[in-house]
Amino acid sequence: MAKQTRLTFARCGITDPLSLADYEAHGGLAGLRRALGMKSEELVDEVKTSGLRGRGGAGFPTGIKWDTVRLAKADQKYIVCNADEGDSGTFADRMIMEGDPFTLIEGMIIAGLATGATKGYIYSRSEYPQANTIMRAAIAAAQKAGILGAKVLGTGPAFDMELRVGAGAYVCGEETSLLNSLEGKRGVVRAKPPLPALEGFMGRPTVVNNVLSLATVPVIFEKGAQFYADFGLGRSKGTMPIQIAGNVKYGGLFETAFGMPLGTLVNEIGGGTASGRPVKAVQVGGPLGAYLAPAKFDTPFGYEEFDGNEALIGHAGVVVFDETADMLGMARFAMEFCAVESCGKCTPCRIGAVRGVETIDRIARGDASAIPLLTDLCETMKDGSLCALGGFTPYPVMSALKQFPEDFATTAKEAAE
Repeated sequence: MAKQTRLTFARCGITDPLSLADYEAHGGLAGLRRALGMKSEELVDEVKTSGLRGRGGAGFPTGIKWDTVRLAKADQKYIVCNADEGDSGTFADRMIMEGDPFTLIEGMIIAGLATGATKGYIYSRSEYPQANTIMRAAIAAAQKAGILGAKVLGTGPAFDMELRVGAGAYVCGEETSLLNSLEGKRGVVRAKPPLPALEGFMGRPTVVNNVLSLATVPVIFEKGAQFYADFGLGRSKGTMPIQIAGNVKYGGLFETAFGMPLGTLVNEIGGGTASGRPVKAVQVGGPLGAYLAPAKFDTPFGYEEFDGNEALIGHAGVVVFDETADMLGMARFAMEFCAVESCGKCTPCRIGAVRGVETIDRIARGDASAIPLLTDLCETMKDGSLCALGGFTPYPVMSALKQFPEDFATTAKEAAE
């Protein structure tokens, strides 16, 4: 705990999650009260100055997204919180909803004030029953206290919100699939343009932000944009709640400023593997994130720094594997996962993932000539898929192939023998 920089999670584990008195005693609503005295343009500029970027995976500047919705002309605008936390080894969204739900509510209200939105929705997962129960109770408490409703805190414009629960499809974590599901339609990806910021929920301008993005907004307005921007590395401003899981001695959530080397997170904070064997690979960013070998453990935790190593930060889930991991098997799992979870809207993802499993099986049977075919297939999926499900599946596959070629060559050799 002493090594953490807790901004988003400052109250988690300290306050009663459903006590508004506790929440206010620990700085809650201070950001909202300040925001109520600012114009919408000033609110957006504050978020831009903070450098906050989407914590759900894409890392898009939050202030720019808000400004697009603010400037859009419409009779109704919406704030949608993406709480469909489906990545392996991630649990930060659930921890916020269970441990400090009012910070998410406050962040959504500020987003509404900044953009002119008067209605918000939290899209959660059916796999999170406790988080959903607490979130509903927190929304009811905020409505009863006049924080939500016809006049925010009795003085501001209207803003109200509700919780909606999805059935648990991985692809509904993608913002346009989420919006379709929220509207009661099948959760399939929409072609872009139009962007959700212009034509989102019910065809209206919509901010779609991750739980962590919205839950961080109150601290930015409480302490000031520059306070937040002073943490981090390069264009990766502020802190990131990093979720450490897998074959690791000390798993859990560790919030720190961007810039800590990956090796420090794995070996010092995580304590190495639970099995005591050497670390072989770390997958960052969920099931579609790249595998990183110990040779890349000096990479600082930052968006551009990871991108330079053909990797993703994603939702900041860090899953550790020891030397017994079969990286060809892990590459196959990535393709199989994509095939199972694909919404079927685009051919590169729907067909490419199935062909990917077949091609990796050929390599496992000793057909080394299938390796160039796998590389070509990954390029097609990366460039041609409608969304990140098909577009990012090549990251774990190609990183396993490039950094652990011996696992692919050994398999081929053993099959030949």
